[in-house]
Amino acid sequence: GPALLFVKTGQGKEEGRRFYACSACRDRKACNFFQWEDEKVSQTRLAAREEYNRNHQPSFTHRQNVERYKNFVQLPLSKRRFCQECQQLLLPAEWEKHSDHQFLCDISTAQLKSPSQLLYPLENKKTNAQYLFAARSCQFLLNLLIDLGFRRVLCVGTPRLHELIQSKASQEDFRVRSLLLDIDFRYSQFYTEDEFCHYNMFNHYFFGGEAAHETCRQFLYEDNGERVIMVTDPPFGGLVEALASSFKKLMAMWKETGKEGHSNKEMPTFWIFPYFFESRILDFFPSFNMMDYQVDYDNHVLYKHGKTGRRQSPVRIFTNLTPSMIVLPVEEGYRFCTICQRYVSSGNQHCEICNSCTSKDGRRWKHCVLCKKCVKPSWFHCNNCNCCALQTHSCEKTDAGCFVCGRAGHKRSACPSLS
Repeated sequence: GPALLFVKTGQGKEEGRRFYACSACRDRKACNFFQWEDEKVSQTRLAAREEYNRNHQPSFTHRQNVERYKNFVQLPLSKRRFCQECQQLLLPAEWEKHSDHQFLCDISTAQLKSPSQLLYPLENKKTNAQYLFAARSCQFLLNLLIDLGFRRVLCVGTPRLHELIQSKASQEDFRVRSLLLDIDFRYSQFYTEDEFCHYNMFNHYFFGGEAAHETCRQFLYEDNGERVIMVTDPPFGGLVEALASSFKKLMAMWKETGKEGHSNKEMPTFWIFPYFFESRILDFFPSFNMMDYQVDYDNHVLYKHGKTGRRQSPVRIFTNLTPSMIVLPVEEGYRFCTICQRYVSSGNQHCEICNSCTSKDGRRWKHCVLCKKCVKPSWFHCNNCNCCALQTHSCEKTDAGCFVCGRAGHKRSACPSLS
């Protein structure tokens, strides 16, 4: 899809040179697209780029994959194979072409309903960073959404939640529906065009064109009073600004449905992201609040619930729903703070001076009178830096200026020289 516009800045320079680069890949080895904003591109280079794009298209279209899936499920178990190298369901006529590849045999219906466990997670931090919810977090999210009265879930980059909802769809008393928007085209092998849209959340691009855009728009319409919520779990290395722009466009699609009261509201949203991005998210969505619930992942060595200190999961839920509505499990150590009117972790003690439960990481934080705020328990006030920091920190950094303008007192992200 479309590239993003970046700026290359130098030390002390107020204006940098702007360039276009891939919106999804931060690794030039994965995508080497680069173009200066003011650069004139020759016809030869444009033709070469188009040829490159043509050669890197998936083997099958989404519609072809849907037809292949119908044929695949009709096969006896002994003839159901999945190529692990090509990450593709194989029909018997294709076996010979993949004869020297590793493949799984006897693919069951249960495996087909759990594609995130059949497919290899794409874990390159600079491209996909595909970390998948642990069963605990996934079931908690679904139970919470049902308790809150939502019957439609727009899953943006949350394949495992979508998978859980789809697996329960055949149950008579289960009324929740979901649509998955994800950049991983492999999921088109398992879901119809009404269940999955190939989508880039960094530039709000639907690879399926107007048809896919319309599928999403139709899903956001409320039928019979069914409420819709967006649940998104972006790669943590992604630009918050780009993500926020896309989410606002999805919210605008929801507003365009013309339902009564939508024009004055935001679409209900769960944005799942690490707590240290709180200020950045609130810059774009001031109505959001961060919940204390620790989201954990199956295939991430650090992001696990129940660990302590730096090894616990830093991932939280940011939402524009009223905090008191988000009920967190008491058996996992969460409690309700009657003053803050929200659930907090057991170690998050209410500070009477700040008048809020201030901890971000589950530990009990302490109030610093000089900083006029609560800080981590391992931090101490440094008179040289005039702020709290680790005892082992280096005070030399106070002499360093902003990377953009060279002046002290602020970081690059808050530089007044940046528009």
